[in-house]
Parts: sequence; structure tokens; C-alpha cells
Amino acid sequence: MEYPVIDPVAIAIGPLVIHWYGLMYLVGFLAAWWLGRQRAAHLGLSNKDISDLVFYSAIGVVVGGRLGYALFYGMEQWLNNPLWVFHVWDGGMSFHGGLLGVLTAAVLFARKKRLGFLDTTDFIAPLVPIGLGAGRLENFINHELPGRISDVPWALVFPNVGPEPRHPSALYEFFLEGVVLFILLWWLASRAKQRGFISGVFLLGYGAFRFAVEFARLPDAHLGFIAFEWVTMGHLLTLPMLVGGAALIVWSCFQPVASVKGA
Repeated sequence: MEYPVIDPVAIAIGPLVIHWYGLMYLVGFLAAWWLGRQRAAHLGLSNKDISDLVFYSAIGVVVGGRLGYALFYGMEQWLNNPLWVFHVWDGGMSFHGGLLGVLTAAVLFARKKRLGFLDTTDFIAPLVPIGLGAGRLENFINHELPGRISDVPWALVFPNVGPEPRHPSALYEFFLEGVVLFILLWWLASRAKQRGFISGVFLLGYGAFRFAVEFARLPDAHLGFIAFEWVTMGHLLTLPMLVGGAALIVWSCFQPVASVKGA
């Protein structure tokens, strides 16, 4: 199958040009803001508190995502040109760096509102997958994240990668990290009572989905395989999420039921 050709510019009105890249970030942040308002009473938060939380998290995603990409995937380029890290228009964001940025935002917000850290991350976790899914759609639109060569019926010929059909790995991640993870976490949000359980499910769920898709995803050209002709940087960065998520779920099962504000 031929790869669909989609204009990377989503909206163009005179001098105003909005790319899918920026639009999908906006979709993710607006979805988190709207969903957060639906659950605000869970932590006794006001609508203004939700706006502040999304604002802090947005900064964490952008700053953490860019710094994470520079550290994990572009260290050599960063050392050669220190100002390159500010060239966000060239693309290059890391989920794992963005996650660290959001966790930092959660720490700051929790301190400001005198909330428990895990209470805050449990609240944030169900708000994240829609943004992840939107980001993966943007990757697909912009011909990013080419998959490994495959003969499955839905394999696509990626532009500028070669004539061989490949896994549409960005769509795999959109479905698993965006759709499945959202449904799972949103369902658990009104049922899980132990502190840290939802955060653990997020870490383990994302980690498992990302680890699996890495087998269908072509590693970054400048890094290649890290070991054994199958281990990628994505595998290595995701392992701590798998271990940490599983440990957090087990730990939470032995905790008392958390009290809920506004319930």
C-alpha cells in the first residue's frame, strides 16, 4: 500500500499557518483540560486549578520532551551546537523526557495545593493518553516513525525510506497508547481506590505497549540497534517504566483506601 499524502499544514489563512505538529499538541492540552474539569471534584480542585495544572504540565511536556530528546537521542548534535536544543521547529521530542517534565510539574502543583504526589499523578494519568494518541497521529501525517519491513496486508511504503512496505508503527502506538490506554485508565479512574494504583497502571500499560511496538518500529538511523540486533533506545528507556509500574501496582494493593475530596 502507498503511504497517504497529507499536507503537513493543517490550516493556512493568509500569513497564518498552523502545522499538524502544533495542532495535535493543542488537541492534547485541550483534551486534558476538559477531562480534568470533569474530575476536578475528585481532588477538590477548582476550574482555575485545572487550568494551572494543565499549564504547568504543558511547560513540562515541551521543556522535558525537548531536553529528553537532546539527552537520549541527540547528544552529539547538542554538543556540536548547544543552541540546537532551542530549534524546536526542526522537530525532535522524547516521550520519556516529557514524562519527567510532567512529573516535575506534578511535584510543584502538589506542593502548591498541599496534595499528595501520588494523588496528583493518579489524577493526571487518565488525562494523558488522548494527547499521546494525537501526537502519534501527527507522526503518521508527517511520515515519521517508519516501521520495520513487513509483509502484513496493511504495510505501507514510507516516503524516502525505501521501496519496501513497512509497519505503520505510529498507528499502532496511536491505537494502543492513545485509545486502549485511555479507555483503561478512564474506566479505572472511578473505581480504583488505592493511592498510586492508576499511576502504576499508566506506567506499566504505556511501557508494555511501547516495548511491544518497538519490535515493529525502525530505530533512529543515527542510533541503530543498541544490542542484539533488536534492542532499541526505546526498549531501554521503557524498561524502568515497566519495573516501576509493576512495583507501584503491587505496593498500592497493600495501601488503605485513599480518601477522596469532594466525593
